Amino acid sequence: MLAKLTQSPAVLGAAALEQATHAVLVLPFAKKLDGLREVPALDRLRAALKRRDMKVEDLAKTPVSVSLAGGGLCCFVMLDAGKSAFERQSVLRRAMTPLLEEQPRELLLAMFGSAEVRKENAREALYVAWLNGARLPTRRKKPEPRPLMHIRLHGARDAAAFAEIATVAEANTLARSLTAMPPNELTPAMYRQRLRQMARSRHWQFEEYDMRRLRRLGAGAFVAVAQGSAPEDAAIVHLSWRPKKPQGKVALVGKGICFDTGGHNLKPAKYMAGMHEDMNGSAVVLGLMQALIGRNMPLSIDAWLPIAQNHLSPGAYKQNDIVTALDGTTIEVMHTDAEGRMVLADALTLATRGTDKTGGKTGGKTGGKTGGKTGGKPDLVIDFATLTGSMGYALGSRYSGVFVTTAELARLAVAAGEASGERVCVFPLDADYEAGLESKVADIKQCTLDGEADHILAARFLKRFTHEAPWVHMDLSASSCSSGLGAVGTDLTGFGVAWGVEFFEQWLAAHAALPAPRRRAAK
Repeated sequence: MLAKLTQSPAVLGAAALEQATHAVLVLPFAKKLDGLREVPALDRLRAALKRRDMKVEDLAKTPVSVSLAGGGLCCFVMLDAGKSAFERQSVLRRAMTPLLEEQPRELLLAMFGSAEVRKENAREALYVAWLNGARLPTRRKKPEPRPLMHIRLHGARDAAAFAEIATVAEANTLARSLTAMPPNELTPAMYRQRLRQMARSRHWQFEEYDMRRLRRLGAGAFVAVAQGSAPEDAAIVHLSWRPKKPQGKVALVGKGICFDTGGHNLKPAKYMAGMHEDMNGSAVVLGLMQALIGRNMPLSIDAWLPIAQNHLSPGAYKQNDIVTALDGTTIEVMHTDAEGRMVLADALTLATRGTDKTGGKTGGKTGGKTGGKTGGKPDLVIDFATLTGSMGYALGSRYSGVFVTTAELARLAVAAGEASGERVCVFPLDADYEAGLESKVADIKQCTLDGEADHILAARFLKRFTHEAPWVHMDLSASSCSSGLGAVGTDLTGFGVAWGVEFFEQWLAAHAALPAPRRRAAK
């Protein structure tokens, strides 16, 4: 639950500031304070800057906190429109951190400058405050950290825009909260039940492909990973949403491995710790779907979530097994810890072929009649997954890597990263990389044992199961970043939600602008 917002039409006065316990004053970029006479407590700010031997413009990099006469804490920060969204969000988070560490019930945000600057700065400040004022689930015996309950905003009013920002913040918080859940509280069975409840409360359509059904369909890649777990509670969950007048149809696919031991190629303890977060891709898809619907984007959305665990057992799949994927591709298993690409392979096949060829009714429907059809092939497929360690080696945890099938999708992916503050780097997807996946006994190897460019090989492997659909693959190396990233102060970042909202806004604008023949060609 996000903090309640109260908007004041007036610029903050000195008396109101002195009554505040925790306040952030967001100033427009300036090299002198003379033009900011409307800002209260300027004398304290000047004294603090002088004491620290700082220039006024340094506030755009290093916020400054001062004590108020009434005992409150006030932080001054400048936002430079010439800086990137990531830099602006980062400095806002640094400004709010010392205040939010005191777990206030209320936070005062005050904007200064021109009306347009105040509105723009308020959007970013509210997003950062909402994200960091929320609390992720814990099971500590001590009193739970208090969430921020109320934000009092001065100097800017834009109810519609602020509601849109709140939708994205709430969706990011959903993704982080699900990812933070311990593995004994989010087994595949528990996750599926939670998804069923979410679908019911949000009026999404719900459909499950359980192990029995997947075996009947021939989804051998997914089944190979899931067969090592007892009980067999794995499934591919299909969620869908249909607006009245859609302008595009998209498929979202999210890796949902609730815990990853590595299987027979068992992970050492150091690398197995935190593997309950291996379902982060599915959590990002859920958050993104919620945000897109909440912002009334005219998109038909299908979300495909392969939910399973990768366990070690006598029944688990092994190196050198040959399994047959849903589309008939035979796969030589090389390493049981490369399970993510296996479950995604069958999920991508379901997402891209557009029709359940078995026909008939499906079990576990919620929110409407699904029958056996998904409503046609998607215009675009995006998958999210904490897929490879090599992407982490390539980028660290401050960017995520993306692979795309067209130059236009690459441009949109990078632009969405710049606008949202969730930065991405585009990696090559050239066909000659796939030579490393050639098998003598199957159509393709699952991976190699060399480790070289595994993030690229994984993308080439997955591309085979997209069946030439326009496609974006995000390898979520930035799903967790120590001490936070950009707007987010927790280790879990929810990376991909804000990026996805921005990406689809730009994609829809470009999609709608193309006449039908060119639109088909652009795909």
